[in-house]
Amino acid sequence: MNFDYIAHVRKSDGQPQSLQTHLTETADIAKLLAAKLDLDQAGELLGLMHDFGKYSQDFQEYIKSVTGINPDADDYVLPNGKKIDHSTAGAQWVYRELRKFGAAQGVGELFGQMLGLCIASHHGEGLIDCLDGEGNPKWIERFNKTDELTHLTECEQNADEAVQQKARELAGENLIRSLLKAVKPILSDQTTNSKIKEFYLGCLTRFLFSCLIDADRINSSDFEWEAQKEVRRLTEKPDWQTAIDQLEAKLAGFENRYPIDEIRRRISDDCLKRAADSQGIYTLTVPTGGGKTLASLRYALHHAQKHNLDRIIYIIPYTSIIDQNAQAVREILGEDWVLEHHSNLEPEKQSWQDKLLSENWDKPIVFTTMVQFLDAWFGGGTRGARHIHPMTKAVLIFDEIQTLPVKCVHLFCNVLNWLTTFGKSTAVLCTATQPLLGKSGLQNFPEDKRESIASRGLLRLSEDAEIMGKHQDLDKLFDELSRVEIRFNEKAGGWNVDEAGAFLLEQFATTQSCLFIVNTKKWAQELYQYCKA
Repeated sequence: MNFDYIAHVRKSDGQPQSLQTHLTETADIAKLLAAKLDLDQAGELLGLMHDFGKYSQDFQEYIKSVTGINPDADDYVLPNGKKIDHSTAGAQWVYRELRKFGAAQGVGELFGQMLGLCIASHHGEGLIDCLDGEGNPKWIERFNKTDELTHLTECEQNADEAVQQKARELAGENLIRSLLKAVKPILSDQTTNSKIKEFYLGCLTRFLFSCLIDADRINSSDFEWEAQKEVRRLTEKPDWQTAIDQLEAKLAGFENRYPIDEIRRRISDDCLKRAADSQGIYTLTVPTGGGKTLASLRYALHHAQKHNLDRIIYIIPYTSIIDQNAQAVREILGEDWVLEHHSNLEPEKQSWQDKLLSENWDKPIVFTTMVQFLDAWFGGGTRGARHIHPMTKAVLIFDEIQTLPVKCVHLFCNVLNWLTTFGKSTAVLCTATQPLLGKSGLQNFPEDKRESIASRGLLRLSEDAEIMGKHQDLDKLFDELSRVEIRFNEKAGGWNVDEAGAFLLEQFATTQSCLFIVNTKKWAQELYQYCKA
């Protein structure tokens, strides 16, 4: 192996990783990740060209002269103050080669921009803004950098022939056809406007970006710590049948001792029946206490098996609920099946394996937060972007979806539409109080506002989206699971302590629990003392 050109230097022993090795191995991983959406060639080309700029002499002098460095910053500074840009050369090469195709229709131009942006942005602050605040094309500034700054010509002279030959093979008509296959359904969609179509193209670009970022980080990290390779599950498909058998055995062991047990069984059975449905966006409207966790898990496992999906991801707003639900699933399926990724985890209680797998959600069932979901799609930097490709070809279970921030509604709807329409995923929105994110929600707005709201993107729910059936069935279900009676006992002049206390004691005599809401701590203390006496 030619070590004249180095990609990384291992900190532990000073061992170099050849640039050719890093590029080809990263390409192999990116190819594997992007294959989920049949974009393996695009992923491979991204991986092969992402560090092409490291073939410059300036970069090589830098990495060879400095020890204990991280050569994955976008602009390196030499002792003389000169900056080295290693990301733009590969972006320029890909843009130049792809824009040759379909010049009249702008096909190659589009794909050159998409792949070029991924490469140019793979370090630093994340995907480059394509437009500035005035709507001017900002991305072209990066692509038009002079050869003196990007060293493209020099890199082409220095690069290993095997790398260049493979890149030329990939940057051809087959690649264009595969990208066209992914883009045509977006552009030909008659149900969306041009702005949403552009948003979908952005989602596709971010997916490819995710594949590249993850592949690059995996290869770099595994070179530094080779033992990690044995933990990776990149080519391992979940054995959904084993998980199904374990869950079904657990459910079969439940006894119907109380009326609520029978209701939960019916909910679970309904989820099982609907698991055979086609992929799309569904709702699961179940009151508190209805057993949503295991019912949705039953749906997800069977649905994932039927459609050969890679992962089940629970997106939950509150970390306390995550802890509870993750533990319930872990007790049934085992530790190897479940991964938690949220801010409430205590680092000292996490194994290094789980910390590693959290970086790219590399387990069959993942529990995370809505914050992590939104950060992956709309946050800056590159860390969150690694979680995008795992969201494709997956079952996405959103719990307590009514907590979605209002300002994120349209962005969320458009991302979920892309994931389920073009990303081979299925989504289930779980709650007792479904927000009206689809067309039906327009009825809550004045008629003159509806078109404007709809143009920003509404959720594209599947036909017969509600897993629990029609409205009348839901009303019956809520009545059956009702365990609380709410009374508003307004009284002229208000309640005094004696009256409130007598009322509370009367309720305790006939019910097991009672919540009496007062507006001050003093009131609560006095009421407590009355009832205690």
